[in-house]
Amino acid sequence: MADEVKYVAGVSSNAKKDPVRVVFLTSKTSAAVKSDNAPRLMSYPNLLLREMLVFEVLAIVTVVLALLWDAPLEQLANPLLTPNPAKAPWYFLGLQELLHYFPPIVAGIVIPGLVVVGLIVIPYFDVNIKGEPLSFTGRNARLWAFEGSLALMILVLSFYRAWTVAIPTAFIAALALIAPLYEGTRLGKYLRIKPLSWWIMTWFVAVSSTLTGVGTFFRGPGWSWVWPWR
Repeated sequence: MADEVKYVAGVSSNAKKDPVRVVFLTSKTSAAVKSDNAPRLMSYPNLLLREMLVFEVLAIVTVVLALLWDAPLEQLANPLLTPNPAKAPWYFLGLQELLHYFPPIVAGIVIPGLVVVGLIVIPYFDVNIKGEPLSFTGRNARLWAFEGSLALMILVLSFYRAWTVAIPTAFIAALALIAPLYEGTRLGKYLRIKPLSWWIMTWFVAVSSTLTGVGTFFRGPGWSWVWPWR
């Protein structure tokens, strides 16, 4: 039998000093738990100096590139001569590519609006702070809900023949299925531990990169499909 633990009443704000101690908090004290003194690194100079070095190297590389190669500028704009195709800046080529498949109201307002609404409602839902994997033992409902959403999206995109969005979406859906089926492989182990937020962001980056790449290199006169080497 262990010795009987004796509880002693006292006034203190350190609840971690003695775990078996009963503490009464008064108006002149506040509850405080002192954390363990773990190793720490100061922002200066450990972080800021590295950021300054990276910034200076990037500036030097940019200046060297500007001195060696001219910017790909075209002739002065002529309102009487419209280029074919008239392409938007690269950061808008994704939306311009969507205009090829969907009506302007959908590609220009509805889809960007849904992205903004999604960012607004994120704080009101469980954003998976713990970083739990998309699928793990005894709980695969999240995986099947994610796969079902992608399958429905692929059907809608196929109806509109929006292959530049449907193909990367199908690729992400296939990767999400490989993770639990091929746990023994290196790729399966890597994908198995990724949370839902990682999969959604990966899908967004894959679709955006594909739309921008196709609009930049594979669209010719009349926004028709052309091969870049022709």
